[in-house]
Amino acid sequence: MNQGTLYTISAPSGAGKTSLVEALIKNTENIQVSVSHTTRPPRPGEENGKNYHFVTENEFVHKLANHSFLEHAKVFNHYYGTSKEWLTAQLNTGIDIILEIDWQGAQQVRRLKHDTISIFILPPSRTVLETRLRERGKDSDEVIAQRLHGATLEMRYYTECDYLVINDDFSKALKDLQSIVYSQRLKQVTQAIKCKKMLGELLNGE
Repeated sequence: MNQGTLYTISAPSGAGKTSLVEALIKNTENIQVSVSHTTRPPRPGEENGKNYHFVTENEFVHKLANHSFLEHAKVFNHYYGTSKEWLTAQLNTGIDIILEIDWQGAQQVRRLKHDTISIFILPPSRTVLETRLRERGKDSDEVIAQRLHGATLEMRYYTECDYLVINDDFSKALKDLQSIVYSQRLKQVTQAIKCKKMLGELLNGE
């Protein structure tokens, strides 16, 4: 069976990463999002085990000491981490997995798993980014200012990724993401494994 492909998708807060990934999963077969562990409290509508595995800081630190995470990071005073055991099991079944993580986590993953495909999503402008953050209606001016400052620092790391997607038009950005996934599935080495029997018949026939 084909080995699934691991993708990291990073973006500053407000770039539309979550909405794009949700649409990608809905419209693309055989791909899913990794459910990370986090110490941040659930937001309205989020479910434990579906959006995140919500754990206490003590629980997270214990797992970290046992080397249970492929990657981990601290973002806005909360920890995030990806289970190595779960990830390996899913990839071995041939399912593509997406890690929605910040640039620090993406760096860790690439160091440990060199065949990871990394994608960075950017907004078309700083003005659009600020507008999207304000339209959420969840954060104070102070928090928005902090997120914009953090976004400026984070966006500098787009150069480390394999692909760059600009989320100006949502439909186009989604098609761009799908094109990346499909292109990886059509690579010769991937197709050779998937179509091994067919290739054998084609090449060994008289």
